[in-house]
Amino acid sequence: MRDDTVTERPFEVVIRDAEEDDCAAIVVLLAELGYPHEPHFVAQKIKRLRNQREDRIIVAAHGSEIVGLASLHIVPLLHLSGNLCRVTSLVVSHAHRRKHVGQRLLEAAEAYAKTNDCVKAEITSGDHRSDAHTFYEQVGYKEVSRRFIKMI
Repeated sequence: MRDDTVTERPFEVVIRDAEEDDCAAIVVLLAELGYPHEPHFVAQKIKRLRNQREDRIIVAAHGSEIVGLASLHIVPLLHLSGNLCRVTSLVVSHAHRRKHVGQRLLEAAEAYAKTNDCVKAEITSGDHRSDAHTFYEQVGYKEVSRRFIKMI
């Protein structure tokens, strides 16, 4: 009897801190998110944020390819005991979505949050990103408030 069943291997990624050598890939990912930047801008951000305890940029690497990123910021809370971990950007390359890369990045973000005395994690998303909203709800995030912004 022949078994034609194909067992699909999970998509392997390593979650690690972003490095300046990742700038070109990060530029592509940020452009997919709608934020085009030059490599020198991203390199400066990585360099500056790397030395601040409350900030972290992580990437998902599949072999030598960077397929996703998340940037995190720890915010002290006045009204609650503990801190807030804000995910300030999250993007997975279009070619690698629906392979659990975003979930792995958020799991790493939440682990980082726990080590920084965070009691909440927050991610914001534009109203037009309905696929992202569905994903966030699937991994346990709930829409609980509205956000008001004024450009200065």
